[in-house]
Amino acid sequence: MALARCLIFFLGAALVPLLLFSCADASAVGVNYGTVADDLLDPESVVQLLLDTGITMVRIYDTNATILNALANKGIKVMVMMPNGDIADAARSRSYALDWVRRNVAAYLPDTEINGLAVGNEVFQQAKDLTSKLLPAMVNVQAALAKLGLDGAVKVTTPVAFDAVGKPSFPPSGARFRDDIAQPVMKPMLQFLQRTGSYLTINPYPFLAVAKEPQNIPLEFALGGYEPGVSDPNTGLVYYSLLDAMRDAAFFAVENLTEPQMQTMVSGSNVGQSVRPMIYTVMTETGWPSRGQVKLPQDAEMTSPKAGVNECPPATVANAKAYNNYVINRVLSGDTGTPRYPDMDMDVYIFALFNENKKGVGADDSERYYGLFYPDGTKVYDFDFQGTNAK
Repeated sequence: MALARCLIFFLGAALVPLLLFSCADASAVGVNYGTVADDLLDPESVVQLLLDTGITMVRIYDTNATILNALANKGIKVMVMMPNGDIADAARSRSYALDWVRRNVAAYLPDTEINGLAVGNEVFQQAKDLTSKLLPAMVNVQAALAKLGLDGAVKVTTPVAFDAVGKPSFPPSGARFRDDIAQPVMKPMLQFLQRTGSYLTINPYPFLAVAKEPQNIPLEFALGGYEPGVSDPNTGLVYYSLLDAMRDAAFFAVENLTEPQMQTMVSGSNVGQSVRPMIYTVMTETGWPSRGQVKLPQDAEMTSPKAGVNECPPATVANAKAYNNYVINRVLSGDTGTPRYPDMDMDVYIFALFNENKKGVGADDSERYYGLFYPDGTKVYDFDFQGTNAK
């Protein structure tokens, strides 16, 4: 029961990205290419590294011209981002949004395969003052893409942080969006995404759950493949990985905000059956650090004598290798469904491509060490994006 109790907290903080009324060609796995470091390879070398590794999907946290030009004509799909600092202006002015899209998206198409535009990043967590401006900015950016004839190729989204779903969210069937954003923000945003054929993105991190509650969440459940699993008493569905529990929590949260006619399409007798819902999941970030510490909330259970700091026993090379290979192999092998929707595809961006030495320091430095690669392009541990080791 301790596991179920702690999952109420962590699944309440970890919703997964969604795509409404849209079909994917196939599941895909890519990487987040961050640049908060002073010792990384130049973009041309990074692109060659992506090609050599078999990575064909990348997300960046801006619209860096050097990176976007380096990605031109390489067969790599790119999601770009409008920084949080531009959201207020984009919400206020359609002309600002149009100019921004012209300069930062249209200027690189079609040579650079930009297929996604994230408006902000984790706004509800990182820039709460922009919450009311987020959807208006997305609407104006969408209008700009439509005016330029790009709305079919480039989809507008926004990555949502872990606190998007409020308590209780374990079992997954009980998941709800947080009260302060459910009706005023999330419901109209989901309607916008449904109308435009786009997707809502969010970043599930099983690592953070087990780092904060190591005494209650089995490491194997966070890494994937936990036996005997954890049962949802409302549906009878059994979860063998925390990631799948988070994904299904997202589905249920969305269903609780959708109109009745949509609910009949994705709920009721369909639970656990081999059907495809009208909701498609995308994870813009998930990953596991190979070392480091995590600063904890005041009410978290501690395993370290330092107040507010967890020395993070799960942040090891072995665990990072196990988790990221689990995610990659799930996609490449086609084992992408959840207990709720066994036939569901899974698109995901691994966080991150490189260790980044300008990220968190001291008592909260684990974000430096999420990289698949060291800054010089050598692997931190073995992994395979080309399916050789997929099971």
